[in-house]
Amino acid sequence: MDGGTTVAADALSRLTTLLERDLLATNQTIIARMDSPVALIPQLAAHLVASGGKRLRPLLTLATAKLCGYAGERHIKLAACVEFIHTATLLHDDVVDESRLRRGAASANAVFGNKPSVLVGDFLFARAFQLMVEDGDLEVLRILCAAAATIAEGEVLQLTTQNDLTTSEERYFEVIRGKTAALFAAACEVGGVIAGRPAAECAALARFGMDLGMAFQLVDDALDYGADQGELGKTVGDDFREGKLTYPVLLAIASSSAQERVFWTRTIEQNEQTEPDLAAALELIKRHNTIARTIARADAFVASACAALDGFSDNEMRATLMDVARFTTARRF
Repeated sequence: MDGGTTVAADALSRLTTLLERDLLATNQTIIARMDSPVALIPQLAAHLVASGGKRLRPLLTLATAKLCGYAGERHIKLAACVEFIHTATLLHDDVVDESRLRRGAASANAVFGNKPSVLVGDFLFARAFQLMVEDGDLEVLRILCAAAATIAEGEVLQLTTQNDLTTSEERYFEVIRGKTAALFAAACEVGGVIAGRPAAECAALARFGMDLGMAFQLVDDALDYGADQGELGKTVGDDFREGKLTYPVLLAIASSSAQERVFWTRTIEQNEQTEPDLAAALELIKRHNTIARTIARADAFVASACAALDGFSDNEMRATLMDVARFTTARRF
């Protein structure tokens, strides 16, 4: 797995290098549009920028635009727009989840408080919509607005499944399709739209993004139980403590004995947890091999994502995007 991680991380570095000029312009746009005369907004925004991040979603917009032969500048603002939507959701999620770490550093809500985090998240959503309006393409506006609404629906749906042991795999996939994969799909689709590519090609790009996003979230859920905290950049076991029914837990519950079911009922459904319970949960997940099974499901989504690009020219950008998809299931963070 370590060798795969190295190769796959190289793919992301390759993509960043291929798009170096565009990514620099996108980052400049992000910084400029985070500015505000209200001092707390750029302060909190600077904290987010300093905490890093792979910029994967805006990179997908830049990459798919180039894959489709786009030669203008619209993809720069739209990539920034995608990043603003993503960052706004992170700010809100960390408040909802009471997260204290983000990318290995103190989360914005831990440093600035919940109220500023929520309000700056609202500010970033507004900036995203300003960028969409400036672009002026109704199809782009439709795609990105639909994604923003779907993300919110996914997050609310996740709240309704929290602590609910009757949550089905189908419902779990509905949650991650909304809260994560929808933005990946939109980020990829708009690249084709602004390049004027046929509807079938834009739909294929959306499928690539959707399947990539599904794989990405599955791996995220696996890492919450199977990663090193220093590499992960957030507290391992957060999903367990919050009573989230993620795929590794759903698989463990489905395979559980009567005694194990009692454990999951107490810790997840009734939210009665003691200090040793996380270790016990990790042991059950190991016993039923649910991390590997989760990664295998993610691998299937990656294969589907790569297949979605079959109709595009076999060039360096397509090859790199496919390698980045493979990075998803090899990553440790």
